[in-house]
Amino acid sequence: MPVISAPHAFNEGSLFVDLESIFGHRLYLKCEGFNFAGSIKLKAAKEMVESAEREGALTPDSILVESSSGNLGVALSMIAASKGYRFLCVTDSRCNLSTKLLMEALGSHVHVVTDLDAGGGFLGTRLEYVRSLCASDDRYVWLSQYTNSGNWRAHFRTTAPEIAVHFPRLDVLFVGTGTAGTLMGCARYFRKWHRPVRIVAVDSVGSVAFGGTPGRRMIPGLGMSMRPPLLDEQYVDEVIRVEEADTIRTCHRLARRGFLFGGSTGTVVSAATDWLARHGTRDLTAVAIAPDLGERYLDTIYQSNWLQDLYGEHLLDSAQMHSAWEENSASPAPGRHRRA
Repeated sequence: MPVISAPHAFNEGSLFVDLESIFGHRLYLKCEGFNFAGSIKLKAAKEMVESAEREGALTPDSILVESSSGNLGVALSMIAASKGYRFLCVTDSRCNLSTKLLMEALGSHVHVVTDLDAGGGFLGTRLEYVRSLCASDDRYVWLSQYTNSGNWRAHFRTTAPEIAVHFPRLDVLFVGTGTAGTLMGCARYFRKWHRPVRIVAVDSVGSVAFGGTPGRRMIPGLGMSMRPPLLDEQYVDEVIRVEEADTIRTCHRLARRGFLFGGSTGTVVSAATDWLARHGTRDLTAVAIAPDLGERYLDTIYQSNWLQDLYGEHLLDSAQMHSAWEENSASPAPGRHRRA
């Protein structure tokens, strides 16, 4: 089994990291950032493009267009370049600069929207722009990751079976929720498995994916300003919402032990370690999915000026970090929702 104990690592097709020595709870992290696109989104991008090709929706004159906060845009940029398609990514001002530059380096065009939608996010504005493009020119082909069943099928066929092979006694799986593609693919797979697996969806405070009040979200990746059309809550056992401050603290704690992960991973790990602390058993086999690595976040969650401007200068004070971890271990954090 390719499981490694932190802080030692090696590169293999399916890489899992045991975070017990960092957080005190046995949690295996499935690292999805070790591919050419640098994130789990390569799986969904490949499935959606190949489905469109099989259906005849793509021709040599087609221009792929997609709304993305970053990682899917990079994955589609890579696939479009390899297949000879043109690609336009519609993103927003929260997209990391390095991600935007990477898409452009791969030959894609990037359009950045700056106006908030009615829900206080950018997604509605991005989608409106995509729809206007498609209405103006029939060469545009919108894959629509938010509604495309290929999004969840990719993880039903790949991500979930990869976990099942290495963890035949899996008890609980923690999955971040954006479009809900990864969540739904894995949840559907394990619903039919030989043993019950608790599916814990992880969301950001301020997201309305599972309802609630919209709020400010500055870290791209997880969370939605609308309910994900792919989401089917009957497959979800529990929902945990994480404050962005806790996401950032978790990312920095991992980095101090040699693991540089992105914001989505910080959110998922924060939720998972808190859940394990509250349930207090060492007999569980728990896995969390890490969508990407942290290089694309060096100018945001790992940049002191950005952190201070948005969250205050004491966010990463040692005493405050230790206090937060002790508090999380003792009781559930505000804003957390659990489904029985």
